[in-house]
Amino acid sequence: MSVDVVQLAQDLTPYATTAITAYGTAVLARVESDAADASVSFGQRMLRRLTGRDTSDGSDTTTEQDALADTVAELANTPHDADLAAMLRVQIRRLLTAHPDIAADVAGWTRPAAPTTVTITTSGERSPAVNINYGTIHTGDTTA
Repeated sequence: MSVDVVQLAQDLTPYATTAITAYGTAVLARVESDAADASVSFGQRMLRRLTGRDTSDGSDTTTEQDALADTVAELANTPHDADLAAMLRVQIRRLLTAHPDIAADVAGWTRPAAPTTVTITTSGERSPAVNINYGTIHTGDTTA
């Protein structure tokens, strides 16, 4: 099976950045959060596979996998850096090119809907800006 690694890297990068933004450097941890949405879980699983953290000890990683793990750590510290996100895509492409077996494996995985960016706007004095809230929001006002 021939895989277009350039397109695959382009397709995988949004999942990677979503997972990195959600978990930071813990994105490479073996434990997945039950609360993680499908895109974050897929991104986390994919990054563990690409960086070799999906094996029992992770000790037999390649140069490309180590470089990708370094980029993940750097992007986790500055998650909105467009240059680092582009570097992540390049690192993923290099790894997939160097390891066609990994590319074929990941290309065969079923992907959830592509992650989207949520924009939240609030207006008014002391108005909270919330994406998802499962509880009460108190702004400090006294209530009856």
